[in-house]
Amino acid sequence: MKGLGWSALDNAARYGMQFFIGIVLARLLSPDDYGLLGLVSIFTMVCTALVNGGFTTALIRKKDATDDDFNTAFICNLGMSLLLYVVVFVCAPLIADFFSRDELIPLVRVSSLGLIIGALGMVQQTRLTKRIDFKTQTKITLVSTAISGVTGIILALIGFGVWALVAQQLMSHALRTIQLYIYNRWLPRLRFSTESFHNLFGFGWKMMVSALLDTVWKELYQVVVGKFYNPATLGQYTRAQHYAKLFSSNLTTVVQRVTYPVLSSIQDDKGRMVSAYRRIIRTSMFITAVTLFFLGAVSEPLIYCMIGPKWHEASTYLPLICLSSTLYPLHAINLNMLQVQGRSDLFLGLEVVKKVIALVPLFVGAFIGIIPMLWANILVGIIAYFLNSYYSGRLLGYSSWMQLRDIAPSYTLATVIALSVWFLKYLPQSYWIILPLQLVVGTAVFFTLCKLFKMNEYKEIREILKKRKKK
Repeated sequence: MKGLGWSALDNAARYGMQFFIGIVLARLLSPDDYGLLGLVSIFTMVCTALVNGGFTTALIRKKDATDDDFNTAFICNLGMSLLLYVVVFVCAPLIADFFSRDELIPLVRVSSLGLIIGALGMVQQTRLTKRIDFKTQTKITLVSTAISGVTGIILALIGFGVWALVAQQLMSHALRTIQLYIYNRWLPRLRFSTESFHNLFGFGWKMMVSALLDTVWKELYQVVVGKFYNPATLGQYTRAQHYAKLFSSNLTTVVQRVTYPVLSSIQDDKGRMVSAYRRIIRTSMFITAVTLFFLGAVSEPLIYCMIGPKWHEASTYLPLICLSSTLYPLHAINLNMLQVQGRSDLFLGLEVVKKVIALVPLFVGAFIGIIPMLWANILVGIIAYFLNSYYSGRLLGYSSWMQLRDIAPSYTLATVIALSVWFLKYLPQSYWIILPLQLVVGTAVFFTLCKLFKMNEYKEIREILKKRKKK
């Protein structure tokens, strides 16, 4: 619980500060600027998955990781980052030609320096995560996010455009890596162990391929939007994604990175694992469903008031992205259990099957439209859930239908709250009046229904918070 608390605070600090900084930057910059950054991120995200190489996951899972293991992982991460940077640097003109935007050449080459900076700190962060030390990571996040955010705003104010966003990202990477070395007090040595490499890579390569498939799949949506539409439309799409991720990916990351090392440490106690597994699913889905359904219901007034009418298109994408995003924690937790059980083979096999199915929304987006693509993505997400939960359920005796029974009350509550605030946007009033009204009504409905139906998830979260306050 302490790990979850600090991990949640770490992510809340990062995404919360990015949220407010993003509001300022979105008002200063154009959708086209964000679209160009979205095109660049397609390649940096894919390369980051390759740089990791699955070593992070393997190190966390290994109970008796040695100094040789950490040093070997560091050398592999750094070496891969240097190799990929050279490849991206050389291919930058081809990328620019593909999207018909010459300004992508310097943007890609400069932005990709973050690969090398990030690789220098990967093992350092893994050591902290393995110790479930998220308190230190929270301090690091606060400093790096605040300073890089202010830098980005200053550069945007004086007219640097998309380069303000690139500078913000690079400074955030650099500050984070420097602090990881200061707080961690561990210096890597250029000592490579063949035995450690085979041990870590034997488990990690499947996780690397799985992560690569997942990243490529996610970034292909941006490729489709950027190629078949234009960077401005991509900017609208990425803004909508950003707001949905504030809740879905944030909570998923918190739960995943804390429960993985914890559950790995009790992997031999099946009964204890299943009990923890059920509590994690019920509680995380309660928070995710309520927040994302509410966010989708207030999307139009929220975006209008926060970043202005020029981002209206993003508000039409956000509700559908929120619906599909509610499934992210379920995907992550079920896949987490496969990792804990050491079934990286199943993990990889599932990723291959799901990515083949996920090609359908991409074709829909390319030849029909973005809104139909988002509806198709929701359907694919539901299919992917049953695939993920089938195998983890078979291994632990907690089936898909048992999970659905556990989370049904949360989805019902979320639906009622969303409907209660959705229709308020049609009132003949300014969005500046409608948005506060939606917040008040949604909050009132939430607490009333939770107390009226005595929801276990609500009571459990209250008890956890009470215990933390007493401590």
